Amino acid sequence: MTFYQLYKKLKPYVRPYRWIIGITLFFTALGSFVGQVNAFIMKYTVDGISDYITHQETVRNGFLLLLFVGTAFIGKELIHVFIQIGQKFYGEKLRIFISKDLAQTIINKILTYNVSFFTSDDNQSGKLQTRIDKGVDSLTRLVQNFFIDILPLFATALVALLMMFYSNWIIGVIGLCVIPIYFYASTKQAQRLKGSRQYIKKFREEKSHGIITILESILVIKSFVREDIEEEKQLQLQNNLTFAQISIRKIRTLFEASKDIIEQLGLTLIILITTYFIINGQMTIGAIMFNIMLFNNVAAPIRQFHRIYGEMHDALIYSESYFEILEADSQKEQSGSYIPEKLKGKFEIKNVSFTYPNGTEALKNINITIEPQEITALVGLSGAGKTTIVNLLDRFYEPSSGQILLDGVPLQDYDTHFLRENIGLVLQKNHIFNGSIEENIRYGNPTAPFEEVIDAAKKAHIHEQIMEMPDKYNTKALNLSGGQQQRIAIARLFLKNPPIIFLDEPTASLDAIATEQIKNSIDAIKQNRTVIIISHSISQIIDSDTIYSMNKGRIAECGSHEEIYQMGGTYSQIFDSMVRSLNIEKISQTIKK
Repeated sequence: MTFYQLYKKLKPYVRPYRWIIGITLFFTALGSFVGQVNAFIMKYTVDGISDYITHQETVRNGFLLLLFVGTAFIGKELIHVFIQIGQKFYGEKLRIFISKDLAQTIINKILTYNVSFFTSDDNQSGKLQTRIDKGVDSLTRLVQNFFIDILPLFATALVALLMMFYSNWIIGVIGLCVIPIYFYASTKQAQRLKGSRQYIKKFREEKSHGIITILESILVIKSFVREDIEEEKQLQLQNNLTFAQISIRKIRTLFEASKDIIEQLGLTLIILITTYFIINGQMTIGAIMFNIMLFNNVAAPIRQFHRIYGEMHDALIYSESYFEILEADSQKEQSGSYIPEKLKGKFEIKNVSFTYPNGTEALKNINITIEPQEITALVGLSGAGKTTIVNLLDRFYEPSSGQILLDGVPLQDYDTHFLRENIGLVLQKNHIFNGSIEENIRYGNPTAPFEEVIDAAKKAHIHEQIMEMPDKYNTKALNLSGGQQQRIAIARLFLKNPPIIFLDEPTASLDAIATEQIKNSIDAIKQNRTVIIISHSISQIIDSDTIYSMNKGRIAECGSHEEIYQMGGTYSQIFDSMVRSLNIEKISQTIKK
Protein backbone atom coordinates (compact mmCIF):
# COMPACT_ATOMS: atom_id res chain seq x y z
CA MET A 1 0.00 0.00 0.00
CA THR A 2 1.29 3.46 -0.93
CA PHE A 3 0.79 6.64 1.09
CA TYR A 4 -1.62 7.91 -1.54
CA GLN A 5 -3.70 4.74 -1.31
CA LEU A 6 -3.68 5.05 2.46
CA TYR A 7 -4.76 8.69 2.17
CA LYS A 8 -7.74 7.66 0.00
CA LYS A 9 -8.75 4.97 2.48
CA LEU A 10 -8.48 7.31 5.48
CA LYS A 11 -10.24 10.22 3.80
CA PRO A 12 -13.81 9.05 4.62
CA TYR A 13 -12.87 8.78 8.31
CA VAL A 14 -11.28 12.24 8.42
CA ARG A 15 -13.88 14.13 6.35
CA PRO A 16 -16.56 14.34 9.11
CA TYR A 17 -14.11 16.27 11.30
CA ARG A 18 -13.17 19.00 8.82
CA TRP A 19 -13.94 21.69 11.39
CA ILE A 20 -11.35 20.24 13.77
CA ILE A 21 -8.82 20.11 10.93
CA GLY A 22 -9.57 23.76 10.07
CA ILE A 23 -8.87 24.88 13.64
CA THR A 24 -5.69 22.77 13.74
CA LEU A 25 -4.47 24.31 10.47
CA PHE A 26 -5.09 27.80 11.84
CA PHE A 27 -2.90 27.07 14.87
CA THR A 28 -0.30 25.47 12.58
CA ALA A 29 -0.05 28.56 10.35
CA LEU A 30 0.17 30.84 13.36
CA GLY A 31 2.79 28.65 15.02
CA SER A 32 4.99 28.54 11.91
CA PHE A 33 5.46 32.31 12.08
CA VAL A 34 5.75 32.52 15.86
CA GLY A 35 8.49 29.88 15.66
CA GLN A 36 10.76 32.35 13.83
CA VAL A 37 10.45 35.12 16.41
CA ASN A 38 13.42 33.84 18.45
CA ALA A 39 15.74 34.31 15.46
CA PHE A 40 14.69 37.95 15.07
CA ILE A 41 14.95 38.60 18.81
CA MET A 42 18.44 37.11 18.95
CA LYS A 43 19.54 39.11 15.90
CA TYR A 44 18.20 42.29 17.45
CA THR A 45 19.83 41.43 20.79
CA VAL A 46 23.29 40.70 19.37
CA ASP A 47 23.20 43.79 17.14
CA GLY A 48 21.98 45.90 20.04
CA ILE A 49 24.76 44.70 22.34
CA SER A 50 27.30 45.27 19.57
CA ASP A 51 26.11 48.86 19.13
CA TYR A 52 26.08 49.34 22.90
CA ILE A 53 29.73 48.29 23.15
CA THR A 54 30.84 50.12 20.02
CA HIS A 55 29.18 53.46 20.83
CA GLN A 56 29.51 53.10 24.60
CA GLU A 57 25.81 53.72 25.21
CA THR A 58 24.53 54.61 28.69
CA VAL A 59 23.63 51.94 31.23
CA ARG A 60 20.00 53.05 30.98
CA ASN A 61 19.95 52.17 27.26
CA GLY A 62 21.42 48.76 28.10
CA PHE A 63 18.67 48.08 30.64
CA LEU A 64 16.02 49.16 28.11
CA LEU A 65 17.48 46.71 25.62
CA LEU A 66 17.38 43.88 28.15
CA LEU A 67 13.83 44.81 29.18
CA PHE A 68 12.65 44.75 25.57
CA VAL A 69 14.37 41.42 24.86
CA GLY A 70 13.00 39.80 28.03
CA THR A 71 9.48 41.06 27.38
CA ALA A 72 9.63 39.86 23.76
CA PHE A 73 10.83 36.38 24.79
CA ILE A 74 8.15 36.00 27.48
CA GLY A 75 5.39 37.28 25.17
CA LYS A 76 6.50 34.95 22.40
CA GLU A 77 6.58 31.94 24.76
CA LEU A 78 3.09 32.71 26.06
CA ILE A 79 1.74 32.84 22.51
CA HIS A 80 3.68 29.66 21.63
CA VAL A 81 2.23 27.80 24.63
CA PHE A 82 -1.29 28.88 23.63
CA ILE A 83 -0.70 27.64 20.07
CA GLN A 84 0.73 24.31 21.24
CA ILE A 85 -2.22 23.75 23.58
CA GLY A 86 -4.59 24.37 20.67
CA GLN A 87 -2.67 22.11 18.30
CA LYS A 88 -2.37 19.24 20.78
CA PHE A 89 -5.94 19.50 22.06
CA TYR A 90 -7.59 19.49 18.64
CA GLY A 91 -5.07 17.01 17.23
CA GLU A 92 -5.76 14.63 20.10
CA LYS A 93 -9.50 15.19 19.71
CA LEU A 94 -9.23 14.28 16.04
CA ARG A 95 -7.23 11.15 16.92
CA ILE A 96 -9.81 10.01 19.50
CA PHE A 97 -12.74 10.48 17.13
CA ILE A 98 -11.03 8.68 14.25
CA SER A 99 -9.88 5.88 16.57
CA LYS A 100 -13.47 5.36 17.68
CA ASP A 101 -14.72 5.28 14.08
CA LEU A 102 -12.00 2.90 12.88
CA ALA A 103 -12.51 0.49 15.78
CA GLN A 104 -16.30 0.49 15.48
CA THR A 105 -16.23 0.14 11.69
CA ILE A 106 -14.15 -3.01 11.74
CA ILE A 107 -16.21 -4.54 14.56
CA ASN A 108 -19.38 -3.86 12.57
CA LYS A 109 -17.77 -5.40 9.50
CA ILE A 110 -16.37 -8.61 11.00
CA LEU A 111 -19.77 -9.34 12.56
CA THR A 112 -21.07 -9.71 8.99
CA TYR A 113 -18.44 -12.27 7.97
CA ASN A 114 -19.15 -15.97 7.72
CA VAL A 115 -17.72 -18.49 10.15
CA SER A 116 -15.10 -19.74 7.67
CA PHE A 117 -13.33 -16.38 7.97
CA PHE A 118 -12.71 -16.95 11.68
CA THR A 119 -11.68 -20.60 11.34
CA SER A 120 -8.88 -19.80 8.89
CA ASP A 121 -5.35 -20.32 10.26
CA ASP A 122 -4.47 -16.75 9.24
CA ASN A 123 -7.37 -15.35 11.25
CA GLN A 124 -6.88 -16.97 14.63
CA SER A 125 -8.20 -14.85 17.48
CA GLY A 126 -4.81 -13.65 18.76
CA LYS A 127 -3.62 -12.71 15.26
CA LEU A 128 -6.87 -10.88 14.45
CA GLN A 129 -6.73 -8.99 17.73
CA THR A 130 -3.14 -7.85 17.08
CA ARG A 131 -3.93 -6.75 13.52
CA ILE A 132 -6.98 -4.78 14.59
CA ASP A 133 -5.37 -3.19 17.66
CA LYS A 134 -2.10 -2.31 15.92
CA GLY A 135 -3.93 -1.22 12.78
CA VAL A 136 -6.22 1.20 14.64
CA ASP A 137 -3.33 2.45 16.79
CA SER A 138 -0.99 2.99 13.81
CA LEU A 139 -3.61 4.72 11.69
CA THR A 140 -4.73 7.08 14.44
CA ARG A 141 -1.11 7.89 15.36
CA LEU A 142 -0.48 8.63 11.70
CA VAL A 143 -3.35 11.14 11.64
CA GLN A 144 -2.20 12.63 14.93
CA ASN A 145 1.43 12.83 13.76
CA PHE A 146 0.38 14.58 10.58
CA PHE A 147 -1.59 17.34 12.28
CA ILE A 148 0.44 17.65 15.50
CA ASP A 149 3.99 16.84 14.32
CA ILE A 150 4.46 16.70 10.56
CA LEU A 151 2.36 19.66 9.45
CA PRO A 152 3.59 22.11 12.13
CA LEU A 153 7.21 21.00 11.67
CA PHE A 154 7.19 21.45 7.92
CA ALA A 155 5.24 24.69 8.08
CA THR A 156 7.87 26.04 10.47
CA ALA A 157 10.69 24.74 8.23
CA LEU A 158 9.12 26.33 5.13
CA VAL A 159 8.73 29.77 6.74
CA ALA A 160 12.30 29.56 8.14
CA LEU A 161 13.63 28.64 4.69
CA LEU A 162 11.85 31.60 3.07
CA MET A 163 13.38 33.92 5.67
CA MET A 164 16.82 32.46 4.98
CA PHE A 165 16.37 33.31 1.29
CA TYR A 166 15.19 36.78 2.30
CA SER A 167 18.34 37.20 4.40
CA ASN A 168 20.67 35.98 1.63
CA TRP A 169 20.02 33.71 -1.34
CA ILE A 170 23.26 31.75 -0.82
CA ILE A 171 22.28 30.98 2.79
CA GLY A 172 18.83 29.96 1.54
CA VAL A 173 20.30 27.56 -1.04
CA ILE A 174 22.41 25.83 1.62
CA GLY A 175 19.34 25.37 3.83
CA LEU A 176 17.35 24.12 0.84
CA CYS A 177 20.01 21.56 -0.17
CA VAL A 178 19.86 19.84 3.21
CA ILE A 179 16.18 18.91 2.77
CA PRO A 180 16.37 16.53 -0.26
CA ILE A 181 19.54 14.87 1.10
CA TYR A 182 17.83 14.30 4.44
CA PHE A 183 14.68 13.07 2.73
CA TYR A 184 16.69 10.68 0.53
CA ALA A 185 18.44 9.22 3.60
CA SER A 186 15.08 8.76 5.40
CA THR A 187 13.60 7.03 2.34
CA LYS A 188 16.53 4.63 2.10
CA GLN A 189 16.27 3.94 5.83
CA ALA A 190 12.57 3.09 5.49
CA GLN A 191 13.30 0.75 2.58
CA ARG A 192 15.99 -1.06 4.57
CA LEU A 193 13.65 -1.40 7.55
CA LYS A 194 10.61 -2.61 5.64
CA GLY A 195 11.51 -6.31 5.80
CA SER A 196 12.35 -6.18 9.51
CA ARG A 197 9.07 -4.41 10.26
CA GLN A 198 7.18 -7.14 8.41
CA TYR A 199 8.90 -9.76 10.55
CA ILE A 200 8.09 -7.82 13.72
CA LYS A 201 4.43 -7.68 12.69
CA LYS A 202 4.39 -11.44 12.14
CA PHE A 203 6.17 -12.21 15.43
CA ARG A 204 3.86 -9.91 17.39
CA GLU A 205 0.81 -11.68 15.98
CA GLU A 206 2.26 -15.10 16.83
CA LYS A 207 3.23 -13.96 20.31
CA SER A 208 -0.23 -12.54 20.99
CA HIS A 209 -1.88 -15.74 19.78
CA GLY A 210 0.54 -17.81 21.86
CA ILE A 211 -0.37 -15.92 25.04
CA ILE A 212 -4.09 -16.39 24.39
CA THR A 213 -3.48 -20.11 23.77
CA ILE A 214 -1.65 -20.41 27.10
CA LEU A 215 -4.47 -18.67 28.96
CA GLU A 216 -7.09 -20.88 27.32
CA SER A 217 -5.10 -24.08 27.88
CA ILE A 218 -3.64 -23.41 31.34
CA LEU A 219 -5.35 -26.40 33.00
CA VAL A 220 -4.11 -28.80 30.33
CA ILE A 221 -0.59 -27.33 30.48
CA LYS A 222 -0.41 -27.73 34.24
CA SER A 223 -2.02 -31.17 34.32
CA PHE A 224 0.61 -32.48 31.90
CA VAL A 225 3.39 -30.45 33.59
CA ARG A 226 4.35 -28.88 30.29
CA GLU A 227 5.18 -25.39 31.53
CA ASP A 228 8.75 -25.75 30.30
CA ILE A 229 7.59 -26.52 26.74
CA GLU A 230 5.32 -23.46 26.66
CA GLU A 231 8.10 -21.32 28.12
CA GLU A 232 10.42 -22.50 25.34
CA LYS A 233 7.84 -21.70 22.65
CA GLN A 234 7.34 -18.18 23.97
CA LEU A 235 11.09 -17.69 24.45
CA GLN A 236 11.71 -18.59 20.81
CA LEU A 237 9.04 -16.12 19.67
CA GLN A 238 10.47 -13.45 21.97
CA ASN A 239 14.00 -14.09 20.67
CA ASN A 240 12.82 -13.75 17.08
CA LEU A 241 11.09 -10.48 17.96
CA THR A 242 14.15 -9.23 19.82
CA PHE A 243 16.55 -10.00 16.95
CA ALA A 244 14.27 -8.18 14.50
CA GLN A 245 14.10 -5.17 16.84
CA ILE A 246 17.91 -5.13 17.23
CA SER A 247 18.29 -5.26 13.45
CA ILE A 248 16.04 -2.21 13.15
CA ARG A 249 18.00 -0.38 15.84
CA LYS A 250 21.33 -1.04 14.01
CA ILE A 251 20.00 0.36 10.75
CA ARG A 252 18.48 3.38 12.50
CA THR A 253 21.73 4.15 14.32
CA LEU A 254 23.75 4.15 11.09
CA PHE A 255 21.31 6.35 9.21
CA GLU A 256 20.86 8.75 12.12
CA ALA A 257 24.64 9.19 12.30
CA SER A 258 24.77 10.00 8.57
CA LYS A 259 21.96 12.55 9.00
CA ASP A 260 23.82 14.19 11.88
CA ILE A 261 26.88 14.57 9.64
CA ILE A 262 24.75 16.15 6.89
CA GLU A 263 23.25 18.59 9.37
CA GLN A 264 26.60 19.56 10.87
CA LEU A 265 28.08 20.15 7.41
CA GLY A 266 25.19 22.44 6.57
CA LEU A 267 25.54 24.31 9.87
CA THR A 268 29.30 24.73 9.32
CA LEU A 269 28.73 26.19 5.85
CA ILE A 270 26.10 28.60 7.24
CA ILE A 271 28.55 29.83 9.92
CA LEU A 272 31.47 30.20 7.47
CA ILE A 273 29.49 32.05 4.80
CA THR A 274 27.72 34.32 7.30
CA THR A 275 31.08 35.15 8.91
CA TYR A 276 32.46 35.99 5.47
CA PHE A 277 29.60 38.43 4.81
CA ILE A 278 30.01 40.00 8.26
CA ILE A 279 33.74 40.57 7.64
CA ASN A 280 32.89 42.17 4.28
CA GLY A 281 30.35 44.39 5.99
CA GLN A 282 27.42 42.91 4.07
CA MET A 283 25.78 41.64 7.26
CA THR A 284 25.65 42.71 10.87
CA ILE A 285 27.14 40.50 13.56
CA GLY A 286 23.64 39.51 14.66
CA ALA A 287 23.14 37.77 11.31
CA ILE A 288 25.29 34.85 12.41
CA MET A 289 22.88 34.04 15.25
CA PHE A 290 19.91 34.83 13.00
CA ASN A 291 21.00 32.41 10.26
CA ILE A 292 22.02 29.66 12.69
CA MET A 293 18.63 29.75 14.41
CA LEU A 294 16.77 29.80 11.10
CA PHE A 295 18.84 26.84 9.89
CA ASN A 296 17.97 24.99 13.09
CA ASN A 297 14.30 25.73 12.40
CA VAL A 298 14.76 24.11 8.99
CA ALA A 299 16.85 21.16 10.21
CA ALA A 300 14.97 20.37 13.45
CA PRO A 301 11.70 19.40 11.72
CA ILE A 302 13.57 17.28 9.18
CA ARG A 303 15.57 15.75 12.04
CA GLN A 304 12.26 14.58 13.50
CA PHE A 305 11.09 13.38 10.12
CA HIS A 306 13.02 10.10 10.20
CA ARG A 307 11.19 9.10 13.39
CA ILE A 308 7.82 10.11 11.97
CA TYR A 309 8.68 8.53 8.63
CA GLY A 310 9.37 5.23 10.40
CA GLU A 311 6.03 5.41 12.18
CA MET A 312 4.37 6.19 8.85
CA HIS A 313 5.82 3.00 7.36
CA ASP A 314 4.66 1.06 10.43
CA ALA A 315 1.22 2.50 9.74
CA LEU A 316 1.45 1.28 6.13
CA ILE A 317 2.29 -2.25 7.26
CA TYR A 318 -0.39 -2.54 9.95
CA SER A 319 -2.99 -0.56 8.02
CA GLU A 320 -2.60 -2.98 5.13
CA SER A 321 -3.61 -5.84 7.46
CA TYR A 322 -6.38 -3.70 8.95
CA PHE A 323 -7.90 -2.87 5.57
CA GLU A 324 -7.50 -6.49 4.40
CA ILE A 325 -9.84 -7.45 7.24
CA LEU A 326 -12.13 -4.49 6.62
CA GLU A 327 -12.38 -5.16 2.88
CA ALA A 328 -12.71 -8.95 2.96
CA ASP A 329 -16.00 -8.69 1.08
CA SER A 330 -15.67 -12.25 -0.22
CA GLN A 331 -16.04 -13.38 3.40
CA LYS A 332 -19.25 -11.45 3.93
CA GLU A 333 -22.20 -13.60 4.90
CA GLN A 334 -24.67 -13.90 2.08
CA SER A 335 -28.34 -13.41 2.83
CA GLY A 336 -31.46 -13.88 0.79
CA SER A 337 -34.61 -11.82 1.16
CA TYR A 338 -37.29 -14.48 1.62
CA ILE A 339 -39.24 -14.15 4.87
CA PRO A 340 -42.28 -16.46 5.18
CA GLU A 341 -45.14 -15.76 7.54
CA LYS A 342 -44.45 -19.00 9.39
CA LEU A 343 -41.85 -21.77 9.33
CA LYS A 344 -43.02 -25.37 9.32
CA GLY A 345 -39.49 -26.67 9.75
CA LYS A 346 -39.05 -29.30 7.03
CA PHE A 347 -35.42 -29.59 5.90
CA GLU A 348 -34.39 -31.48 2.77
CA ILE A 349 -30.68 -32.07 2.27
CA LYS A 350 -30.06 -33.20 -1.30
CA ASN A 351 -26.73 -34.56 -2.54
CA VAL A 352 -24.81 -32.21 -0.23
CA SER A 353 -21.04 -32.38 0.06
CA PHE A 354 -18.90 -30.03 2.08
CA THR A 355 -15.20 -29.34 2.48
CA TYR A 356 -13.88 -26.96 5.14
CA PRO A 357 -11.62 -24.06 4.10
CA ASN A 358 -8.59 -25.94 5.45
CA GLY A 359 -9.25 -28.76 2.97
CA THR A 360 -10.93 -31.25 5.33
CA GLU A 361 -13.74 -33.11 3.52
CA ALA A 362 -16.55 -33.42 6.07
CA LEU A 363 -19.63 -34.51 4.08
CA LYS A 364 -19.98 -36.68 0.98
CA ASN A 365 -23.21 -36.75 -1.01
CA ILE A 366 -25.56 -36.48 2.00
CA ASN A 367 -29.32 -36.98 1.54
CA ILE A 368 -31.51 -36.35 4.61
CA THR A 369 -35.13 -35.36 5.14
CA ILE A 370 -35.99 -33.77 8.48
CA GLU A 371 -39.73 -33.75 9.01
CA PRO A 372 -41.39 -30.79 10.76
CA GLN A 373 -42.41 -31.15 14.40
CA GLU A 374 -40.44 -34.37 14.70
CA ILE A 375 -37.25 -35.33 16.51
CA THR A 376 -34.36 -36.31 14.26
CA ALA A 377 -31.17 -37.71 15.76
CA LEU A 378 -27.73 -37.71 14.17
CA VAL A 379 -25.52 -40.47 15.50
CA GLY A 380 -21.95 -41.39 14.65
CA LEU A 381 -18.40 -41.49 15.84
CA SER A 382 -16.44 -38.25 16.29
CA GLY A 383 -15.60 -36.74 12.92
CA ALA A 384 -18.54 -38.38 11.15
CA GLY A 385 -19.92 -34.97 10.10
CA LYS A 386 -22.85 -34.55 12.49
CA THR A 387 -21.99 -31.04 13.70
CA THR A 388 -21.15 -30.01 10.15
CA ILE A 389 -24.76 -30.70 9.11
CA VAL A 390 -26.00 -28.43 11.90
CA ASN A 391 -23.55 -25.73 10.79
CA LEU A 392 -24.92 -25.96 7.24
CA LEU A 393 -28.53 -25.83 8.36
CA ASP A 394 -27.80 -22.71 10.42
CA ARG A 395 -25.97 -21.23 7.39
CA PHE A 396 -22.67 -20.86 9.23
CA TYR A 397 -21.23 -22.46 6.07
CA GLU A 398 -22.48 -22.99 2.56
CA PRO A 399 -22.45 -26.47 0.92
CA SER A 400 -19.62 -27.13 -1.50
CA SER A 401 -22.19 -28.87 -3.71
CA GLY A 402 -25.81 -29.98 -3.51
CA GLN A 403 -28.83 -28.15 -2.15
CA ILE A 404 -30.64 -27.62 1.16
CA LEU A 405 -34.35 -26.78 1.19
CA LEU A 406 -36.41 -25.46 4.09
CA ASP A 407 -40.16 -25.84 3.57
CA GLY A 408 -39.45 -26.35 -0.12
CA VAL A 409 -37.47 -23.10 -0.52
CA PRO A 410 -33.66 -23.09 -1.03
CA LEU A 411 -31.98 -22.20 2.24
CA GLN A 412 -29.84 -19.53 0.60
CA ASP A 413 -33.00 -17.64 -0.41
CA TYR A 414 -33.98 -17.04 3.21
CA ASP A 415 -33.14 -13.85 5.05
CA THR A 416 -30.29 -15.03 7.31
CA HIS A 417 -31.37 -12.88 10.25
CA PHE A 418 -34.92 -14.25 10.07
CA LEU A 419 -33.63 -17.82 9.73
CA ARG A 420 -31.45 -17.66 12.84
CA GLU A 421 -34.13 -15.87 14.83
CA ASN A 422 -36.24 -18.99 14.31
CA ILE A 423 -33.53 -21.51 15.17
CA GLY A 424 -32.37 -22.31 18.68
CA LEU A 425 -28.89 -23.76 19.12
CA VAL A 426 -27.49 -25.45 22.22
CA LEU A 427 -23.91 -26.71 21.97
CA GLN A 428 -21.80 -29.05 24.04
CA LYS A 429 -19.89 -26.04 25.32
CA ASN A 430 -21.91 -22.85 25.07
CA HIS A 431 -20.34 -19.46 25.27
CA ILE A 432 -21.09 -17.44 28.39
CA PHE A 433 -20.61 -13.69 28.05
CA ASN A 434 -18.90 -11.48 30.58
CA GLY A 435 -21.99 -10.23 32.40
CA SER A 436 -24.66 -11.17 34.89
CA ILE A 437 -26.81 -14.31 34.82
CA GLU A 438 -29.79 -12.18 33.82
CA GLU A 439 -27.89 -10.61 30.92
CA ASN A 440 -26.79 -14.03 29.67
CA ILE A 441 -30.30 -15.50 29.79
CA ARG A 442 -31.80 -12.35 28.28
CA TYR A 443 -29.48 -12.83 25.30
CA GLY A 444 -32.19 -15.16 24.01
CA ASN A 445 -34.63 -12.25 23.91
CA PRO A 446 -33.23 -8.82 24.89
CA THR A 447 -36.70 -7.30 25.26
CA ALA A 448 -38.19 -10.04 27.47
CA PRO A 449 -39.53 -8.91 30.87
CA PHE A 450 -37.76 -10.15 33.98
CA GLU A 451 -40.64 -12.52 34.77
CA GLU A 452 -39.96 -14.42 31.53
CA VAL A 453 -36.25 -14.60 32.40
CA ILE A 454 -37.17 -16.23 35.70
CA ASP A 455 -39.60 -18.61 33.97
CA ALA A 456 -36.88 -19.66 31.51
CA ALA A 457 -34.46 -20.29 34.39
CA LYS A 458 -37.07 -22.44 36.14
CA LYS A 459 -37.60 -24.54 33.01
CA ALA A 460 -33.84 -25.04 32.82
CA HIS A 461 -33.80 -26.08 36.52
CA ILE A 462 -31.35 -23.34 37.50
CA HIS A 463 -33.65 -20.82 39.25
CA GLU A 464 -33.32 -22.35 42.72
CA GLN A 465 -29.52 -22.35 42.56
CA ILE A 466 -29.52 -18.74 41.35
CA MET A 467 -31.69 -17.63 44.27
CA GLU A 468 -29.22 -19.20 46.71
CA MET A 469 -26.43 -16.95 45.39
CA PRO A 470 -25.73 -13.64 47.22
CA ASP A 471 -26.34 -11.50 44.12
CA LYS A 472 -28.98 -13.80 42.64
CA TYR A 473 -29.59 -12.88 38.97
CA ASN A 474 -26.90 -10.18 39.16
CA THR A 475 -24.23 -12.83 39.82
CA LYS A 476 -21.40 -12.92 37.28
CA ALA A 477 -22.24 -15.81 34.95
CA LEU A 478 -18.55 -16.62 34.40
CA ASN A 479 -18.29 -17.51 38.10
CA LEU A 480 -20.70 -20.44 37.68
CA SER A 481 -19.66 -24.06 37.23
CA GLY A 482 -19.64 -25.67 33.80
CA GLY A 483 -22.93 -27.45 34.42
CA GLN A 484 -24.58 -24.26 35.66
CA GLN A 485 -23.35 -22.36 32.65
CA GLN A 486 -24.84 -25.05 30.40
CA ARG A 487 -28.21 -24.62 32.06
CA ILE A 488 -27.94 -20.84 31.61
CA ALA A 489 -27.47 -21.51 27.88
CA ILE A 490 -30.52 -23.79 27.87
CA ALA A 491 -32.54 -21.12 29.72
CA ARG A 492 -31.45 -18.74 26.97
CA LEU A 493 -33.03 -21.18 24.48
CA PHE A 494 -36.29 -21.33 26.43
CA LEU A 495 -36.47 -17.54 26.38
CA LYS A 496 -35.86 -17.42 22.62
CA ASN A 497 -38.61 -20.01 22.08
CA PRO A 498 -37.84 -20.84 18.41
CA PRO A 499 -39.81 -23.28 16.22
CA ILE A 500 -36.62 -25.15 15.21
CA ILE A 501 -34.07 -26.47 17.70
CA PHE A 502 -30.58 -27.88 17.17
CA LEU A 503 -29.12 -29.72 20.17
CA ASP A 504 -25.45 -30.68 19.90
CA GLU A 505 -24.55 -32.77 22.99
CA PRO A 506 -26.65 -30.50 25.26
CA THR A 507 -26.04 -32.50 28.45
CA ALA A 508 -22.45 -33.55 27.89
CA SER A 509 -21.01 -31.41 30.71
CA LEU A 510 -23.75 -32.05 33.28
CA ASP A 511 -23.88 -34.44 36.19
CA ALA A 512 -26.41 -37.30 36.26
CA ILE A 513 -29.10 -35.45 38.23
CA ALA A 514 -28.72 -32.29 36.17
CA THR A 515 -28.80 -34.40 32.99
CA GLU A 516 -32.11 -35.92 34.04
CA GLN A 517 -33.53 -32.49 34.88
CA ILE A 518 -32.38 -30.98 31.62
CA LYS A 519 -33.66 -33.98 29.65
CA ASN A 520 -37.10 -33.40 31.13
CA SER A 521 -36.88 -29.72 30.22
CA ILE A 522 -35.68 -30.49 26.70
CA ASP A 523 -38.44 -33.08 26.31
CA ALA A 524 -40.92 -30.34 27.18
CA ILE A 525 -39.50 -27.81 24.72
CA LYS A 526 -39.38 -30.44 21.97
CA GLN A 527 -43.16 -30.47 21.71
CA ASN A 528 -44.52 -29.16 18.39
CA ARG A 529 -41.07 -28.17 17.17
CA THR A 530 -38.60 -29.44 14.60
CA VAL A 531 -35.71 -30.86 16.60
CA ILE A 532 -32.31 -32.12 15.48
CA ILE A 533 -30.26 -33.69 18.24
CA ILE A 534 -26.68 -34.89 18.28
CA SER A 535 -25.82 -36.95 21.33
CA HIS A 536 -23.87 -39.93 22.57
CA SER A 537 -26.45 -40.40 25.32
CA ILE A 538 -28.86 -43.29 24.76
CA SER A 539 -31.62 -41.48 26.63
CA GLN A 540 -31.39 -38.52 24.29
CA ILE A 541 -31.63 -40.41 21.00
CA ILE A 542 -33.62 -43.58 21.65
CA ASP A 543 -37.02 -41.90 21.47
CA SER A 544 -36.27 -39.89 18.31
CA ASP A 545 -38.73 -40.25 15.43
CA THR A 546 -35.92 -40.74 12.93
CA ILE A 547 -32.26 -41.60 13.48
CA TYR A 548 -29.54 -41.09 10.89
CA SER A 549 -26.36 -43.05 11.49
CA MET A 550 -23.28 -41.41 9.98
CA ASN A 551 -19.87 -42.80 9.17
CA LYS A 552 -16.97 -40.84 7.66
CA GLY A 553 -19.13 -38.10 6.19
CA ARG A 554 -21.79 -40.42 4.74
CA ILE A 555 -25.20 -41.67 5.82
CA ALA A 556 -24.86 -45.31 6.89
CA GLU A 557 -28.41 -46.15 8.02
CA CYS A 558 -31.74 -44.44 8.58
CA GLY A 559 -34.91 -45.31 10.47
CA SER A 560 -36.47 -45.49 13.93
CA HIS A 561 -34.47 -46.93 16.80
CA GLU A 562 -35.91 -50.42 16.38
CA GLU A 563 -35.59 -50.40 12.59
CA ILE A 564 -32.06 -49.11 12.43
CA TYR A 565 -30.83 -51.33 15.25
CA GLN A 566 -32.05 -54.45 13.45
CA MET A 567 -29.88 -53.56 10.46
CA GLY A 568 -26.82 -54.59 12.47
CA GLY A 569 -24.67 -51.84 11.05
CA THR A 570 -22.91 -48.76 12.40
CA TYR A 571 -25.79 -47.70 14.66
CA SER A 572 -26.10 -51.08 16.38
CA GLN A 573 -22.33 -51.13 17.01
CA ILE A 574 -22.48 -47.65 18.54
CA PHE A 575 -25.58 -48.52 20.58
CA ASP A 576 -24.10 -51.77 21.90
CA SER A 577 -20.89 -49.98 22.83
CA MET A 578 -22.87 -47.32 24.73
CA VAL A 579 -24.80 -50.03 26.60
CA ARG A 580 -21.60 -51.88 27.53
CA SER A 581 -20.00 -48.63 28.68
CA LEU A 582 -22.90 -48.15 31.10
CA ASN A 583 -22.21 -51.58 32.65
CA ILE A 584 -25.92 -52.45 32.46
CA GLU A 585 -25.41 -55.86 34.06
CA LYS A 586 -23.90 -54.36 37.22
CA ILE A 587 -26.54 -51.63 37.28
CA SER A 588 -29.39 -54.14 36.99
CA GLN A 589 -27.96 -56.20 39.85
CA THR A 590 -27.76 -53.11 42.01
CA ILE A 591 -31.36 -52.16 41.22
CA LYS A 592 -32.61 -55.69 42.06
CA LYS A 593 -30.97 -55.52 45.44
